[in-house]
Amino acid sequence: MNLFSPLALRQLTLKNRIVVSPMQQYSAKNGVPGNWHLVHLGGRAVGGAGLIMTECTAVSPEGLATLSDVGIWNDEQKDAWKTIVNFVHEQDAKIGIQLWHAGGKGSLKHPNERMKPLSKEEGGWTVKSSSHTEMNGVIPEELTIEEIQELKGKFVKASLKAVEAGFDTIELHAGHGYLFHQFYSAVINKRNDQYGGSLENRIRLLIETVIEVRNAIPDGMPLLVRISAVDYLETPDAWTLDDSIILSKILKENGVDLITASAGGFANVSKDRVFPNYQVPFSSIIKQQNKIATGAVGMITEAIQANDIIVNNEADLVFIAREHLRDPYFALHSAKKLGIETEIPWQYKRAF
Repeated sequence: MNLFSPLALRQLTLKNRIVVSPMQQYSAKNGVPGNWHLVHLGGRAVGGAGLIMTECTAVSPEGLATLSDVGIWNDEQKDAWKTIVNFVHEQDAKIGIQLWHAGGKGSLKHPNERMKPLSKEEGGWTVKSSSHTEMNGVIPEELTIEEIQELKGKFVKASLKAVEAGFDTIELHAGHGYLFHQFYSAVINKRNDQYGGSLENRIRLLIETVIEVRNAIPDGMPLLVRISAVDYLETPDAWTLDDSIILSKILKENGVDLITASAGGFANVSKDRVFPNYQVPFSSIIKQQNKIATGAVGMITEAIQANDIIVNNEADLVFIAREHLRDPYFALHSAKKLGIETEIPWQYKRAF
């Protein structure tokens, strides 16, 4: 088994273990992906990755972080995604959509404007979260029980549109300080009802959403979840790796096929804790403890480095983010460096 071994998840088979990790492009209008997204994602499919993941894709307008994020809550967005999906499939690659709600980290300006809070005059909206815990200088409103029930329905509706668009897999983004993470981490969640307090209550929204999405999508379609394995905070209420092991076990029991183990989201990680493979142990431990497929992330930039993660059974997929921005053909270059034969688009064979 190596980086270019195929991987089967339910009825989906990936040609290799290289994934283009979700990376927000801040280039959409009204949530609709455009030519930039076609070239960005399509180019990485040409580059040989087995699985192409979309950036965070909002399930509703209030789920956006900025007005330049993509969504899939209407048919215009779905049809635009379908064009991209079709092109990726033409390159013999698979494509997944990452569904997401920013929660209290929403209603922000474009990164070029430092992602400061949007005013209502600029198109901003009232952000809502698990609790009235300050985020990005704003104190969000607390979601009501009725709103929580509606929210689960929005994830189901978005999932069905993703199926209609032809996506091969769905990943729920439950990390990086966004809404699901705002519920399961006690750092943010200060509720006193069935969605707050104990770990069982704090993970309830994510588990209930997983169950509803799993029941709505085809049985042969894999369901993935990205979590923050730790909060990177030294406080008694911080989310820990032990918590993630418990959560991952429950996710597996409810039909999740792979956990992408990232981390953080509520605070900047000190530079001394960021180095090549710095988050890989999370995927390895969750994989070994729960016998579930995992995806590794964390400054993975080299072919041998990525291959070793698979060979050493530390993860089943390697999610490559920034290196795919620098090198859209990371997979093709990696195959050459590793001495492994892989299919090359005929249009590019003269270069390889």
